[in-house]
Amino acid sequence: MTHLPYIVTAYGLTIGLAVILGGGAALRLRRARARLAALERPSRTGGASAP
Repeated sequence: MTHLPYIVTAYGLTIGLAVILGGGAALRLRRARARLAALERPSRTGGASAP
């Protein structure tokens, strides 16, 4: 009896989950950077400006 199918499945699930979580983190980081850039842009409404 071999344990190879269990081992391959366990490694596959681990790698798959790591890829999914890493991709989600990368997407959230990209979205957060875009929001930060939008906040750092000077507004055109004529509000108070920083020196």
